[in-house]
Amino acid sequence: MGPRINNRIIAKSVQVIGSDGQNMGVMPTANAIAMAADMGLDLVELNANAVPPVVKIMDFGKYKYEQKKRASEAKKKQKTIEMKEVWIKPFIEENDLQIKLKKVFEFLDEGNKVKIAVMTHGSKRVLAMGKDAIPGLFAHVVELIGERGSLESRSKPDERTKSIVIAPAKPAK
Repeated sequence: MGPRINNRIIAKSVQVIGSDGQNMGVMPTANAIAMAADMGLDLVELNANAVPPVVKIMDFGKYKYEQKKRASEAKKKQKTIEMKEVWIKPFIEENDLQIKLKKVFEFLDEGNKVKIAVMTHGSKRVLAMGKDAIPGLFAHVVELIGERGSLESRSKPDERTKSIVIAPAKPAK
């Protein structure tokens, strides 16, 4: 929605800051609006929660442009961390596990978190093995990852799919 401007300001009196940044004191809103109009500028409410509200005489179009530009810059600097997912079988061979871990290391090196999930249903082999082997598999995976990542969370015991989340290791300072 943005700040209120000119006639949309509902307070009876306001604390006015001039276009040069100088405090002009408290005055009735109508007088402040007239003063801004005489300068060819807008009266923009900066802090509606203050008593009286703080307003500034400025070019509202320019203000909106600068706000948008600041938000864009902040968004550029922000690094989004994605959650990548790698599925493994509980009876995976060591060589196949190494291949999966190469992909995990790629994701961690990019700065992303990795969810390593194990298929625990739909296979007679899994049922024959028992679900007790999965914690041992996860321990082995965490051991192989070592210093490149850290265990962040585990799935709940009652969840159908068992998984762990690995966060990338913090770079040394």
